[in-house]
Amino acid sequence: MNDTDGKKPLGLRGGGPRSGSVKQSFSHGRTKNVVVETKRKRVVVPKPGAGGGAGGGSSPATDPSNRPAGISDAELERRMKALAAAKANEAQEARQREAEEKAREEERERRRQEAEEKAREEQERAEAAAKKAEEDERRRKEKEEAKNKPKPAEAPADPAAAQAAEARGAKSGPRKPDRERVATPPADDRNARNKAGRDDNRRSGKLTVNQALTGGEGGRQRSVAAMKRKQERMRQKAMGGGDSREKVVRDVQVPEAIVVQELANRMAERVADVVKSLMNMGMMVTQNQTIDQDTAELIIEEFGHNIVRVSDSDVEQVIDTVEDKAEDLMNRPPVVTIMGHVDHGKTSLLDAIRNAKVTAGEAGGITQHIGAYQVKTDSGAVLTFLDTPGHAAFTSMRARGAQVTDIVVLVVAADDSVMPQTIEAINHAKAAKVPMIVAINKMDKPAADANRVRTELLQHEVIVEAMSGDVQDVEVSAHTGQGLDNLLEAIALQAEILELKANPKRAALGAVIEAQLDVGRGPVATVLVQNGTLKQGDIFVVGEQWGKVRAMENDHGERVKVAGPSVPVEVLGLNGTPEAGDVLNVVETEAQAREIAEYRHQAAKDKRAAAGAATTLEQMMAKAKADENVAELPILVKADVQGSAEAIVQAMEKIGNDEVRVRVLHYGVGAITETDVGLAEASGAPVIGFNVRANASARQSANQKGVEIRYYSVIYDLVDDVKAAASGLLSAEVREKFIGYAEIKEVFKVSNVGKVAGCLVTEGVARRSAGVRLLRDNVVIHEGTLKTLKRFKDEVSEVISGQECGMAFENYDDIRPKDVIEIFEREEVERTLD
Repeated sequence: MNDTDGKKPLGLRGGGPRSGSVKQSFSHGRTKNVVVETKRKRVVVPKPGAGGGAGGGSSPATDPSNRPAGISDAELERRMKALAAAKANEAQEARQREAEEKAREEERERRRQEAEEKAREEQERAEAAAKKAEEDERRRKEKEEAKNKPKPAEAPADPAAAQAAEARGAKSGPRKPDRERVATPPADDRNARNKAGRDDNRRSGKLTVNQALTGGEGGRQRSVAAMKRKQERMRQKAMGGGDSREKVVRDVQVPEAIVVQELANRMAERVADVVKSLMNMGMMVTQNQTIDQDTAELIIEEFGHNIVRVSDSDVEQVIDTVEDKAEDLMNRPPVVTIMGHVDHGKTSLLDAIRNAKVTAGEAGGITQHIGAYQVKTDSGAVLTFLDTPGHAAFTSMRARGAQVTDIVVLVVAADDSVMPQTIEAINHAKAAKVPMIVAINKMDKPAADANRVRTELLQHEVIVEAMSGDVQDVEVSAHTGQGLDNLLEAIALQAEILELKANPKRAALGAVIEAQLDVGRGPVATVLVQNGTLKQGDIFVVGEQWGKVRAMENDHGERVKVAGPSVPVEVLGLNGTPEAGDVLNVVETEAQAREIAEYRHQAAKDKRAAAGAATTLEQMMAKAKADENVAELPILVKADVQGSAEAIVQAMEKIGNDEVRVRVLHYGVGAITETDVGLAEASGAPVIGFNVRANASARQSANQKGVEIRYYSVIYDLVDDVKAAASGLLSAEVREKFIGYAEIKEVFKVSNVGKVAGCLVTEGVARRSAGVRLLRDNVVIHEGTLKTLKRFKDEVSEVISGQECGMAFENYDDIRPKDVIEIFEREEVERTLD
């Protein structure tokens, strides 16, 4: 037998892989091929020799004696690789089958759980429905039993009791005649006679004070309504007591603090019951007292309602803040603000566009208020203009003008160029992020230089189109009308680029441009509608005030019923004067408007109180110490419009320094009243009226109490006068003026006088009334006054330079030869505020 006989075939030696079935045949010492059968393929592998496999030895490729016939090395290697690949594929398919089986098992488990959950929910729903049906059936039966219950007036239901009563009547025998029995009138007759007697007593004679106080003979009579209520209660009781209505559970909104009566109204409960419940809790309150939110929650839960906690700021959520739909938006006119330096021709330029004369009505030729006008151009375009004052005191008013505007027209005089208020206007326009158009005005004057204006604007980052920038510039003249059409065309072009749109179908939203207190019309506000439509009769809230639109007037004084977007109108019907710059919102009900206004007023009051109060004891002491060293000039300010009053107050705050300041005790809008005079008298302050006057009673009271009232129509006159008055509170500045020097030559001791210095006046003059300093080695060792100044034996008032004299100091004797005496005078110089 060959040495290959008796050895294990390939795949069965050395613990190798055993997948598949291996078949081997031996034929008389001749080696045959090994057939390996797998599930997919049948691979024929030549049997290795004795030295191959795990047992060691050479492989068939290396041992030619053991190589099967007709099999090359490459073929043998290829067959071995195919066998390994088949085994790997089989292992991978087994893993895939296991994963698929696991996924199918998880899916079956999930479906089973869902089916069980669904069945459980259906069972619970069926049980709830059955329980509800049983409850409804029980209630129906109770109602039917209550309706079928017999009345008390009917015969007793017990037949045995009825038979017993009949038997007792039979034993007692026949009834006695009526004449033998005591006549007892029925109860109804007695009540009728008593009532008739009371009526007779009530109608007999006149009612006296004693009868009224004691209640009269018959006492207080019950009203007809009370009798009807009593009869109704008796009828309900006879019917079985009546079914009590099912209690309605309400969601009660409770703010941080609420009045007891209001809480009862929101719960729809009696106020007495709520007060009684609070007293049971140990709180002795009345219906007009306020309780906190936690206490209100206990009461609401006791009455079976649900509490909804709200904060005070939630009242403003009623203001409509819905987003406008794209299909509702329509084009609106642009709002153009005219800004620039004082006396650069802003109002005159607007007059030339409006063909009106507004400047003639302004005090001192300057604009004191913000004016709002609508202008229709020759091309049919409608423009809304805001004319802002140019004086420095109206910085805040110009800022408000920039906040509500779409386009800013910066007016610069060609003969005056860029000025301080021009720079402020540029800053306001940049802060508001609105496009700017430069109108170079007064081009008709000989000194006009438009290029100078364009060049100076470069310093403030305003590059006009003529300088290759993106800011439009137009050369105009309000006097001759030059360039006005070009200016309107530039505004229309800029508005077209902006694509300004608004929704006129929603509730109105606007801004207060100006507000004033009119004698005949009350508080009046100039409102610029920004979105929506303001109608007559609308209820609105604006700042801390609220009102109802009683009437509206346009810029021509004509009454209008509606005002759409970008339309300025004067609104009448406010309960107070709002602040210029407040936002106007239309609400649904008057209660909402009043509630929002009260919340805003309280919030502003708390904010002012917090700002004025010192937070710590150290701050309070420091503030009190600082106030002791500062002199105050108190004043009262009354103006015609809110914007002017604010501007004056801001200007007053800027007046003063570390030693003196102006304090505005009160400022308001409207005429000077007797109350203002009383406050001024108590504070020792003057009353300043800006474009307003005092009424007759106020003038008479001011004359009697000695209160000064000053009237002004130009704001910088007012500022200058107040500044001069505040300067009078400054302590005078003391300056020293050196008038001479004297050198001590010898010191003498004189009886009854002390030491006297024999001096030579080396410079200037020595005066008896002047102050002196004693210098030793150029160091001041004494400062005081002269006790005596003598020339020879005579007392003199002054000694000129080059002469000798005798000097003695007041309360000082330490003088030595070669000391220098410095003679000076003090003079007081009045100070002024810058």
